[in-house]
Amino acid sequence: MVGKPRLHYFDGRGRMESIRWLLATAGVEFEEKFIETPEDLDKLRNDGSLMFQQVPMVEIDGMKLVQSRAILNYIAAKYNLYGRDIKERALIDVYTEGMADLTEMILHVPLCPPDEKDAKINHQERTTNRYFLAFEKVLKSHGQDYLVGNRLSKADILLVELLYIVEELDPSLLAKFPLLKGLRTKISNLPTVKKFLQPGSARKPPLDEKSLAEAKKIFRIP
Repeated sequence: MVGKPRLHYFDGRGRMESIRWLLATAGVEFEEKFIETPEDLDKLRNDGSLMFQQVPMVEIDGMKLVQSRAILNYIAAKYNLYGRDIKERALIDVYTEGMADLTEMILHVPLCPPDEKDAKINHQERTTNRYFLAFEKVLKSHGQDYLVGNRLSKADILLVELLYIVEELDPSLLAKFPLLKGLRTKISNLPTVKKFLQPGSARKPPLDEKSLAEAKKIFRIP
């Protein structure tokens, strides 16, 4: 019997949070092995668990998968969240790559020097509007409940995760996008997602100064 997926990362969002969202939405129970010290990370590197010496890493189905997008694709395919055919999969990839661009900017805001954060956030606001406008148009163009094929896919899940993150930064950024807000409500009411959004779940809180300092120490970031 194959055990639960095991997630190796620090106790924070980072590049593992989307993986947590996808597994939780699929109703998959998973375990987390937190990296708490630089030595924990060194151990994973030295025992050959990390192909490219980087985390996140997920143990699943007898594999030690690395590279967050590859992990997401595997989980999506395994749990029928990756479209019905190659065309739907291509659209899902297009949308999630756009989301990844925006997420990358958001991930780097806490690492900016204090005097650069305002400029970074202002740029992020403009970019958010650009990407969110595109996704609003997709939903409007076909009038369906989901982004692709009128069924739940990883694109919907990762977009809703992103909507929650942006709302934490500035709730006003979603005001102009009623269809995106509707999608967020629909996904949030799925039983598995509703459970994941409750306090005490595996969902991680926003990065604060203490968590950022701990992450920098683990990854030896100056």
